[in-house]
Amino acid sequence: MSGRCIAMWSGPRNISTAMMRAWENRDDTVVVDEPFYAHYLQSTGLDHPMREEVIASGETDWQAVVQSLIEPPASGIYYQKHIATHWLPHFTTEWLDSLDHVFLIREPEPVVASYSIKREGLTATDLGYEQQDFLFDLLLERTGARPAVIDSKRFLADPEAQLRSLCTHLDIAFDTGMLCWPAGARDSDGVWGAHWYDAVNASTGFAPARNKELALTEDQLIVARACRPYYERLREHAI
Repeated sequence: MSGRCIAMWSGPRNISTAMMRAWENRDDTVVVDEPFYAHYLQSTGLDHPMREEVIASGETDWQAVVQSLIEPPASGIYYQKHIATHWLPHFTTEWLDSLDHVFLIREPEPVVASYSIKREGLTATDLGYEQQDFLFDLLLERTGARPAVIDSKRFLADPEAQLRSLCTHLDIAFDTGMLCWPAGARDSDGVWGAHWYDAVNASTGFAPARNKELALTEDQLIVARACRPYYERLREHAI
């Protein structure tokens, strides 16, 4: 198989890191973790956990990042975990044509609840739903074909069937190794994993979706309501 570059566009507090684990557990795949994060923090000036460590450890030139993303391996798969929040208005778009794209979505209410635990001052822009909507429309316009969409709740109800369907969509052979992985951190993890990846580092596979009752504050509900129309629109196209 000739080399392939797969860009997975997710928001934060989804199963994006577990999905990265699944792809990295294939013998034919290498992964990169949130390659635009350092540039995003430097460009926006936002105060995220471990801000200085993230900037120091990453590439802050977005054009250099792009060049590193569009060069496929001679064979196998180059899997790219992207957080849609990191997409910034000054990015060009022609390079997106070099990649296969997938969107990973999750209901906004549990995202808001989870993200609020890790970082204060949450806004709708922090969660990437509008950015996902923009990118989906952009790619549809450029290619004439709808990118694949994975809804995490539906995915976690049957990970194998969902992964098989995704691999079929991407014209890639399914690998049963994607269903489980060794616990622990990876050399490929971003430095920010020390703050964000405690749950996934303890995992050995995809856990069932949690159905606990959420108690959001009024401010949190406002954020979730702002994000929901974008989520529902993309969910219409989910596998």
